[in-house]
Amino acid sequence: MRPSGRELNEMRAVSIETDVTKHAEGSCMIRMGDTHVLCTASLEARVPPFIKGSGLGWVTAEYGMLPRSTSTRMRREAQAGKQGGRTVEIQRLIGRSLRAGVDRVALGERQITVDCDVIQADGGTRCASITGGWVALRLAVNKLMKAGDIVTDPLISPVAAVSCGIYAGQPVLDLDYPEDSEAGVDGNFILRGDGQLIEVQMSAEGATFSRDQMGQLMDLADKGVGELIALQQAAVA
Repeated sequence: MRPSGRELNEMRAVSIETDVTKHAEGSCMIRMGDTHVLCTASLEARVPPFIKGSGLGWVTAEYGMLPRSTSTRMRREAQAGKQGGRTVEIQRLIGRSLRAGVDRVALGERQITVDCDVIQADGGTRCASITGGWVALRLAVNKLMKAGDIVTDPLISPVAAVSCGIYAGQPVLDLDYPEDSEAGVDGNFILRGDGQLIEVQMSAEGATFSRDQMGQLMDLADKGVGELIALQQAAVA
């Protein structure tokens, strides 16, 4: 039995509320169970120096957790004067995941920055950030297209992510914190809506796993991402 009482292949309750901020070109609040992330997308008429003049667009991301997003107050990273390694790793993951669903030629020489701020954490914050980040990105691109700034939709396919793992010897979908902290195997699966894999992060957290178990987790991820993409599409319709 899972701590939440969910079935092995059951997602937490997921909701996506769009246009939650006044100024961002695209925004949403995604809630995956008790994990809540504010995602905003900002358009800029510039690109990083390393692609300037190439005609290619760029999508990047920043990620952060508010001090009381967890059970005890965390110190703001700004107070430490630098970002922690976990933060840097996660925001790079978000950025490259979202770029995998973008035609950068069609986007043109402009940058979209997706900010993901964790309001409340209960496991799966990077997966929620990627899933919500795509919604914010979609809304920002819609504004570009409506304004006639681009003529071809640069978003190839939706991008979403879900965690899967081995908990109490069983493969489970969408780990919350009680499961994540005790899982023998933990993984994050990022996929496009057309079924193409973007990234799989799998690690043994006290127990090894077989190829067959890996396949079971992949099947769970396919199911979970399919449900998330349906929610993304409904949110931006």
